[in-house]
Amino acid sequence: MRLLMWWAGRALSSAATLLGVSVLIFTAVRLMPGGFAETVLGPFATAEQKAELATRYGLDQPVFMQYGHWLAAVAGGDFGISMISRQPVGAELLARLPVTGELTVLAVAASALAGVPLGVLTAVRSRPGGGGAAGRLLSGLGVSVPEFVLGSLVVFVFSRYALGLEVGTWVPFTQDPAANLATMVLPAAVLSVFAISVTARTTRDAVLGVLVEPYVTAAVGRGESPWFIVRHHILRNAATPVVTLLGTITAYLLGGALIVEHVFNLPGVGSYIVQAVGRRDYAVVQAGVLLAAAVFIVMNVLIDLLVGVLDPRLGVLAGRRS
Repeated sequence: MRLLMWWAGRALSSAATLLGVSVLIFTAVRLMPGGFAETVLGPFATAEQKAELATRYGLDQPVFMQYGHWLAAVAGGDFGISMISRQPVGAELLARLPVTGELTVLAVAASALAGVPLGVLTAVRSRPGGGGAAGRLLSGLGVSVPEFVLGSLVVFVFSRYALGLEVGTWVPFTQDPAANLATMVLPAAVLSVFAISVTARTTRDAVLGVLVEPYVTAAVGRGESPWFIVRHHILRNAATPVVTLLGTITAYLLGGALIVEHVFNLPGVGSYIVQAVGRRDYAVVQAGVLLAAAVFIVMNVLIDLLVGVLDPRLGVLAGRRS
């Protein structure tokens, strides 16, 4: 019964969040300077031409009526028609989702495989001269460099010099898996730099917090080796904040992919939304942002469940969290 109530509460809060996001994004796209008619017809279009285009797409109706029609369609699974390509938005997003999904999975995998060991290493070597300062410096540098700066630098270097990897191209995984991975390595590496840095810093802080626990002191007193202590006493007890962070990062990277896809010319959801913003393709922007919000909500629910498995004291069934 408690689990059922928890699921009901999460469903209601998720629906309220998505409704709020829908209002915000619908309002925001219509407040952007330069409307759809001005973007499509250009600066020399007559008032009659603009009025005709607005009538054709229903943009002459009151905003609340446009929102109501769009929300009703979305509730029925219809994201509308792209005002530029005249193709169903849902099908367009679905065709591009594998690219963004693969890019995000590669970046999250790199964050976990590099960030967690780096964080553990800097924590256990936090004493003066142990190398912890170098790890903190690298983490701070990775957090500070924007993705578009790093991505532009990588594109320039690999375009200027023949280093074995191409940029600006993409091959479907189903067509040639090896070529596909070769085109995704650099975008995934750029996207993962920030995540690796944040994961390393969070892991370091979590491990430092566990290192002062009495059971770690007792393990040291029993003469257990440092890496045995790390594997059996530290990693699981420090995992909760790291898992929470990785889940949040996964949702964040979906948004960060927007910039990286655009820089590396990948046909993913992010580059699709960037093009839609420039063309004032309202239906695509609204659907893309709503999809990103839904993914973020789902990831948070999964994090809550996983944290409960790792630490039953914080679990849903324990009733410690709402």
